[in-house]
Amino acid sequence: MVSLVATSSIVSPASQPEERPDGPSHPEVESAVVATRPKSNQTAEQIAQIVVLTLLFASPALICVHGAVVADPDVWWHLRTGEWMMQHHALPRVDTFSATNAGKPYAAYSWLFELLITKWFQYGGLAGLVGYSASMVLAIAVASRHLIKRLQTDFSLVALFSFVACFTLSRLFTPRPWLFTILFFVLELDILMHARKTGKTRELLWLPLIFALWANIHIQFIDGLLVLGLALAEAIASHWKIGVPTRLRAWPLWAALGGSILGTLVNPFGWHIYRVAYDLASQPGVLNKITELSALHFRDFHDFLLLFFVLAAAAALGSDGRFRVFEIGLFLFATVVSFRSQRDIWVMAFVAALILASSVAGRGEPPVRTPRIASTVAMALAALAVFASFHIWHVNNALLDKEMVENLPEAAVHEIQAKGYTGPLYNDFNWGGYLIWALRMPVSIDGRAAFYGDDAIDRSNDTWTGTPDWASDPQLKSAGLVIGPVKMPLTQLLRTDAHYKLVYEDKLAAVFIARK
Repeated sequence: MVSLVATSSIVSPASQPEERPDGPSHPEVESAVVATRPKSNQTAEQIAQIVVLTLLFASPALICVHGAVVADPDVWWHLRTGEWMMQHHALPRVDTFSATNAGKPYAAYSWLFELLITKWFQYGGLAGLVGYSASMVLAIAVASRHLIKRLQTDFSLVALFSFVACFTLSRLFTPRPWLFTILFFVLELDILMHARKTGKTRELLWLPLIFALWANIHIQFIDGLLVLGLALAEAIASHWKIGVPTRLRAWPLWAALGGSILGTLVNPFGWHIYRVAYDLASQPGVLNKITELSALHFRDFHDFLLLFFVLAAAAALGSDGRFRVFEIGLFLFATVVSFRSQRDIWVMAFVAALILASSVAGRGEPPVRTPRIASTVAMALAALAVFASFHIWHVNNALLDKEMVENLPEAAVHEIQAKGYTGPLYNDFNWGGYLIWALRMPVSIDGRAAFYGDDAIDRSNDTWTGTPDWASDPQLKSAGLVIGPVKMPLTQLLRTDAHYKLVYEDKLAAVFIARK
């Protein structure tokens, strides 16, 4: 456990010099150095800075394009929901995509994302999905650099911390709504840290708008509200305890929190959106059954890089010599959330970057200041580089369809549709989302874990892993069509079961029909 030493006193906000209260002070660059530097050298260094910024912004998105992930099973039920909304000009209020929960009340809490991703798909097909992911990753990289730049004056450290934070998230560069959550989270941290540093509250006015969008795109807006609550707790503590490094008073944060909560209620489900959030948070059974919800396995470089990043942040907190309520609270929150589920490692990545940026004493401002237009130019160049990478790496629908065939049962779906096989359908959890989209037939289960509940997921998992009572599964017994991975134990059991007939098989999927 890292020990934290609280200081006994601190300069009051009214008399505090103009420096950030939560980070190291940096030596200023003497103006004479800049004045005597040849103009040609200044121009060359400014160009070099623009090149570095371009690489910083573009590299995470280029990793995303090079990986070109479209075989994500869950994006497909999002697409089907978006398509349904466009066809009916309304939000689904009951489920029509599963046989298990047909007619059950259903809240499409990511409805705005589903409309957006459907538009991307309609415009660009599979390449449009990669385009969405790459665009969001580019925006996250730009936002993370802006956050860290306002905490750290050393150009090299800003670039390093920004890149590491984004690079450790490469497993999350998929067409999911969590990319919006990561972006909104970074923007929120940027606003709060700047307000704490300067005491200026104008940027807090953006928070209700951010949360209004966030609550209609992804359910993890709850995480953002918790962070805002931490900032409020720090402001309250600063009123009673000398030594809490913040210039923010409590009342602007009370207003920001209240406005943000009201903003989250501007959604089609009103306060019931919090019920959805509670249902998701109170379903611990899926953590050990769904890969993306499980803890980090520390099997690749990204995981260990994140670990070293976290250890460095912990050391920075412990050696700072001040009791930093907000940062300590953030660190503890990020530790619980990120090491509980690898899908949420983005929390720790940016919290660690924030702590290091506000703690490590760098070299100060570079001898040649980065021109204000540099970020705009770098963003434009990065966007052009990402766009060009689609053509350079031939990331097109034909190439991406090959990935689909290799990872999802596309060929098996074509066979089912060609032969006219009918349900009821029995499928495994992982492919359910894709089958909702591709097969247009009610599925037995899919990736909407909270909608099905732990019992249904456990029953499906037990059946597919061939537990002794697999044949008693009521969903399987009533099925007219079964599709599943060829290597699953249930697939092997059905080969010798007189009630089922194997009608199709490839290296990925097997299809059975029930014998009459």
